[in-house]
Order: sequence, then structure tokens, then C-alpha cells
Amino acid sequence: MRRAGYLRKWVVLGTAIGVIAGLGAVAFYLALVTAGHLLLGLIGGYEVPRPLGEGGAHGSGHFSRPWAVPLVVGLGGLLSGALVYVLAPEAEGHGTDAAINAVHQNPRMIRARAVLVKLVASAITIGSGGSGGREGPTAQISAGFGSLLARTLNLSPEDGRIAVSVGIGSGIGAIFGAPLGGAVLAADIVYRDDFEEQALIPGLISAVIAYTVFGFTIGWTPLFGYALPGYEFHEPVQLLWFALIGLAAAGTGLVYSGTFYRVVSLTKRTRISSLFTPAIGGVLVGLLALAIPQVLGTGYGWVQASLDRDGLMSIPLWIVLLLPFAKVLATSLSIGTGGSGGIFGPGMIIGGFTGAAVWRLLEGFGPGVPHSPAAFVIVGMMACFGAIARAPLAMMLMVAEMTGSLTILPPAMVAVGLAYLIVRSRGDTIYRSQLRNREEAHSARLRLGLPLLRRVPVTSAMAPPRLVLRQSDSPAHARAALAEAEVPGAPVLDQESRFVGVVHAPDLRHADSDTIGHLVDSTAGTVPENATLDDALDAIPTGGRWITVLDDGRHVLGTVAYSDIVRGYRRAIRSDARRMSHVSAHSSVVELRVGPDSPLGGRPLKESALPHGAVVVSVQHGDALHFGIGTQPLHPGDVVTVLSRPGVDAQLRRLLDAEQPATPADGTTTVE
Repeated sequence: MRRAGYLRKWVVLGTAIGVIAGLGAVAFYLALVTAGHLLLGLIGGYEVPRPLGEGGAHGSGHFSRPWAVPLVVGLGGLLSGALVYVLAPEAEGHGTDAAINAVHQNPRMIRARAVLVKLVASAITIGSGGSGGREGPTAQISAGFGSLLARTLNLSPEDGRIAVSVGIGSGIGAIFGAPLGGAVLAADIVYRDDFEEQALIPGLISAVIAYTVFGFTIGWTPLFGYALPGYEFHEPVQLLWFALIGLAAAGTGLVYSGTFYRVVSLTKRTRISSLFTPAIGGVLVGLLALAIPQVLGTGYGWVQASLDRDGLMSIPLWIVLLLPFAKVLATSLSIGTGGSGGIFGPGMIIGGFTGAAVWRLLEGFGPGVPHSPAAFVIVGMMACFGAIARAPLAMMLMVAEMTGSLTILPPAMVAVGLAYLIVRSRGDTIYRSQLRNREEAHSARLRLGLPLLRRVPVTSAMAPPRLVLRQSDSPAHARAALAEAEVPGAPVLDQESRFVGVVHAPDLRHADSDTIGHLVDSTAGTVPENATLDDALDAIPTGGRWITVLDDGRHVLGTVAYSDIVRGYRRAIRSDARRMSHVSAHSSVVELRVGPDSPLGGRPLKESALPHGAVVVSVQHGDALHFGIGTQPLHPGDVVTVLSRPGVDAQLRRLLDAEQPATPADGTTTVE
């Protein structure tokens, strides 16, 4: 496979991933139906309504045993939490983020055990009534198989990332019966503002295979049937209402993301074991469901009801208006507390009822408001999660396929585009493992392999500029100087020797002006002299190879290229090795708080200032933690953690004017 051409490689790998994605979707679907029938159905005495693609059952009209519902949902959370806690802690949460993280960090990192635990735990969580989506487990199953292929076939890192991305898209596309949307999702989901086009064609192959396997086993009917038969957009005034849906969907999407991660953060701050937090969240969801039963399970059956005028009108208005926020809370309590399930599906439900709420408020007096709420519900589903997942194109296609409503796409673009722009302006996303674009992903992988970048000052790696030009130089002189120095560009200074930008050789080829002043790129990246190699790596522009280092007066100190970063990093490694060689085998870790009269106050901590046999581990300044010796100056109150050999504690206290005696840090032991 490694030596195969692109076509052969991805036909074979894409087909294999597609088959596993389809079978995984079938396995999870059957497990979910079984768990729902046994837990919420038989024990809880309540059946949730089903969408047309799952039979279209109307479900229970009321709770036959209302006292049992909170207990069943809590029991599901307890069983799910125990499985995850004991067998695979990484299976906690919604799964898709873990798969995206694997794409960016290590496509071989998804364990088979985590996939199996995720399948069972998610079936229990959602089947007992927990609010979650079924896409998270299926995405992790197929992404896990992509990870397995990367390991067993020893695929290149790039091919491994594509295999996991394709697994995410094909798994989600299969369980929702949306192969085209799943293929686009494979390329769309891993970045906030970019598109991995290399995953698109393999994604198409894998998604259609997965869809075929799932459809052949479960059925071919779209999840919500054909919700808009014969729809034609011919009333331009509806664009105004679709824009309103976009505004509302952006708001509910931001509320969804914010609430979910606040619950995650609050859960982590509590002292309650993660073995029990899903059960607590489940009980709270069950209590909420007694007032608003629509929050239980996936909620797809309630979306099916809202697509029909009579079905939506049968739901009390106060529930329609509150349901998006109730579903946000229920999903946060079910999954954010450590339960297992997806957040993709609930996002569509939240968006769908946002559109339904807009229709209910406008119906009867708004010009151009359609007789059926289906268009508003479908557009709301596209806009809300398409925006907050930063995957607008994929979501538009997926929802259109799930509802058999491709003709809604043109007017829906108004709502989806507006919602996406609002969410993007806030910098938010429901998938926190997404990176901004491919350049950031490249930098992140480099940082992962070079963890000392944040410690090495850029001044230790920079080189003197091989050429510096003046604004007053002629293009001919600049061309000759660049050719002689054998460089593609050079910093340009003004009359006072201050940096004004960079000039590049291609810009000089046909220049016929007297000076190069108007050819200078004033937007060229720079870093200050107190920057680190990590900052320099960030500042090198796309397609560039070097940047300029400036002092506070914008005078050129040097330049830093990729080769300089690598050399500086190697020197830092050798320096660390020398420092560690001076440490005793019986050294201990001590913490010292810098006093107001320390001679090092206001200056960076230098290696030469330390007693022989002492190595700085970290410096805590306020809420920031800096590792090792860096460029940050020390301040009174900073806490310095030092690995020191016996006998140098007193020297360290005098040097730092320590306000407290040197004692072993909490949780540390003697280094043996």
C-alpha cells in the first residue's frame, strides 16, 4: 500500500474503511435499538418517537412510570461511566473530538478497546434516555479502523491522517444515510477555516461503500423521509426569514458550545469521581424530561413531528420555544459530565427546533411564511450545527440528504452563511480539537515533536542578515546585491536605519522605478528580540522561509530561517543534557518563591546564575507556567521549581531572596 499509486491505494483503503464504517454503523444502530427497548422502554415504561427512516413509530403519549425515568437515565449514566472509567477512559465524552485530535497528533493512537467501549457505553447512555447523538460512536469505530490500518500497514503520517479523516466522515455519513455529506465532512471537519482536499476523493469512495452496507442492512429511506416534496423557492421575501433563522441559529449554537464546555469544566473541578458524574447528570436529565420529554434520547422522532404542520402545532408553544435550550442543557448534562455519545445529532435537533420556533412565531402574519414548517426546520438544522461545527458545506449536504430536500439548498445558503460568519467572528467551535488551517496543523505537529521550542530564545538561533537594503536603493542595485548574496529577499531600512519591510527578488525583475521603496512588503513577518523559537515558527508566513528579528527601536538584529530553528533546537537539547549531567542521582525537587530583594528580579533566569548541581524545572508567574530557563524575567512572587542536589538549598534561597524555606514540592519524591 505504501508503494501503490494514489488511485489503487485509496480504492483499496477507502473500500476497506467504508465496509467497516457501514458494519460499525449497523452494529451500533442495533445495539442502540436494543438498549432503548430494554432500558427506557421496558424498565422506564416510555418509548421515544422514531423518525421515518427508523419506522416512524409515534412513541408513548405519556409516562406510565414517571418515577422510573430519572432512575433509568441515571442508571444508564452509571453503567456507561463504569465501563469507561474501568476499561477505556479515553472513550469518555463525544468521541468525534478524540478522532479529530488523532488526525492532528497521531493517527495511530486510537485503541481498539476504546472503540468497543465507546460503542457499548454510548448505546447504554442514549438507550436509557440520555441526550446524545449516534454519530460519535460510529465515527470513532471507522476512525479507529483507519488508525488500525495506519499501524498495521505502517502508512505514512499523511496517509494515516487521511485514513482517520475518511473514517470520521464515512461513519457519520453511514449512520445518517448521507454519503455525499459524509465525504465532504471528512475534508471539512478537521479544520475551522480550511478544507483538507486530499481526503475528499478517498472520502467519496469510503462514504458510498459505508452507505451501501448500512442501507442494504437497515434500509434506504432517508432518516426524515422526503420532508419537502416538490419544494421550489419562488418567494424572495423568504430570504428575510431565512436570515432571521441564521441569526437565531448562530445564537443557539454559541449557547450550545458555551454551556457544554462549562459543564465539562465544572465536572472536572468537582471532587466527585468520574465514575459517578454521568449518573448524576443522567438523574438531572430524567427530572428535566418529566417536564419536557423531548429531551430524551436522540430526539430525531420529535424533529420528524415538527416537519409536519399538525405535528408541530400539537406541541405546546412554550415547549417549542424552550426546547432548543432544554436540549442544550440535557446534552451537556448527559455527555459533558462524562457520559458517552455524540454531540452532532443534538446540534441538529437544537437547530431544527430553533427554526420551528421562528416558524411558530411568524406563522399566521408573516408575509411569505410557508404553510408547512419543514423548510424552516431543515434550514435551522443546517445553520446551527453547520456554524458551530465550522463545517457549513458538509452540514448543508447532510441535512439535505437526510430530509430528501436538495431543492432547499439555494435559499438555505443565506441562513448557513450568516450563522457561520457570526460564529467565526466569535472564534468558537463545538470541536475543540479542530485547528485553524493546514498551516497551524503543520506547526502543531512540529511543536509536538520539538517540545523545547517555547524555551529557546530566538536571539540564540538567529543569524546576522546576509544582506540589508535601503529604501533609496535602485532596483538594479537590489537585484545585483540579492544575486551576489544568493538570497531570495532582504530586509529594507529607511533613512534612520529602521526596518520598513522586505523586498523579494521576483518583485524586482521588471521594476523600472528609481528606488525600491514602493516594492517593499510592509506586511512581512517579524518577531521581537524577546521572542522564542515557538513565536518565530508561528510568524513565518505561508510559503515563506525566514523572518526578521527586531529590537524595540525596529532595528534589524538578525534573521531566522527554518534551518536556524532546527540548529537552535539542537543546541538547546545539548545544553539540557549538560545541565542534567551536573545533577546528583539523589537530588530533590524544591519550590522557592522569589523575594522582593532578589538580585535576579526583573531579569531572565540565566544558567550561569545557578549554583552547580541545580536545574530549573519551571517558573510560575501568576496563572502562567513557564518550563525551564527561558526569556521571561523573574518577578517577586514568582514560584521557581528547582531540581537540586543536596547542599545547595541555602545558596538558592539567598539567590532568590526566598520568602519561604526550600521544601519538597507537594507530591514530589527524591529522584533516584
